[in-house]
Amino acid sequence: MSNFARRIFRKGMAVAAATAVFCGQMVPVTAHAASVRIKDIVDYEGVRDNPIVGYGLVVGLNGTGDRLTNTLFTRETLVGMLNRLGVNIRDRSIQLQTHDVATVMVTAWLPAFSHGGSHIDVTVSAVGDAQSLTGGTLVATPLKAADGETYAVAQGSLVTNAFTATGASASITRNVPTSGHIANGASVEREVPVLLGSSGVIHLSLKNPNFTTANRIANVINKNLGKGVAKVDDPRTVAVHLQGRKAAQTLYEIGDLTIEPDTMAKVIVDEAAGTIVMGSNVRISTVAIAQGNLTIQVAETPQAVQPNPLAGGQTAVVPRTQVNATTGSQERLGILKEGPTLSSLVTGMNALGMGPRDMISILQAIKADGALQADLEVR
Repeated sequence: MSNFARRIFRKGMAVAAATAVFCGQMVPVTAHAASVRIKDIVDYEGVRDNPIVGYGLVVGLNGTGDRLTNTLFTRETLVGMLNRLGVNIRDRSIQLQTHDVATVMVTAWLPAFSHGGSHIDVTVSAVGDAQSLTGGTLVATPLKAADGETYAVAQGSLVTNAFTATGASASITRNVPTSGHIANGASVEREVPVLLGSSGVIHLSLKNPNFTTANRIANVINKNLGKGVAKVDDPRTVAVHLQGRKAAQTLYEIGDLTIEPDTMAKVIVDEAAGTIVMGSNVRISTVAIAQGNLTIQVAETPQAVQPNPLAGGQTAVVPRTQVNATTGSQERLGILKEGPTLSSLVTGMNALGMGPRDMISILQAIKADGALQADLEVR
């Protein structure tokens, strides 16, 4: 065991925040509980982005567009666009052979509080058999929402961040040349009304539902804005009563208030990558563990420190963790006493050079036995 690990054990892992696998070894991460802003862990009910989509044409391709003989919808779209521009070729026996045009789907997210004339980014993706959209220009394309109304119009030159090199008998492609991006490529034509606080109440939606976190949010709001302003409806929702205040000003005042969010006891295992991540709240009940000829024993023996009666001070409990790991075949099965953190067990595994695969097997066995007091999520 390294000197760093010994120092961690002498401190009793009192401030362990998480444990993770790095380079095949479990590493306890020590940190004090962090305070976060309320606006970073909640969403405001009714304030959301809206998906919009459109169908259009990309022109100016260097022979990498759709084959009009294979994609009839591209041909009909091109003929319809030319007719709208005053070029009537629908009734003529003209065989279109251009390969410089491609039909595309244009997608974007319309942010809340977007006003007419503001610009948003769009993503352009090929629909037909175009080989590449590199160097193309999107022709004006209306973007509609689920209600069928047009909320933005997109147009501009595409950037694909891809390239294709072709030789006599081989070719190479990097990234995806049939999908591009236009920064600020759409102009907002219609606003989505947001009735923020119209009922006199604003609901804060927690991104990670938790009763403890919700109550801490309500308590800090009531402490700063007045008693009874915030109430907890459920583990995901905190209702903030405006009481005559303006909604925007109220959100500004509570957004920068800080709390310490509560975290659930959970162990996340990615078997494919061999990754293990666990929180500091994970605990183990009494259990015996053996892995092949490996025996691990972890015990907590906290000691009370009593100050001199004349010296003042308070009685304190000093945590002491003992980890014993052996590989001898004559050793008995190790007993893991109730109480120690999972990071203590993991450090013992590291001392013998166990890999993440063995650790994952032990964690799954402990969970199956019911001794792991946490959710085990295997991906």
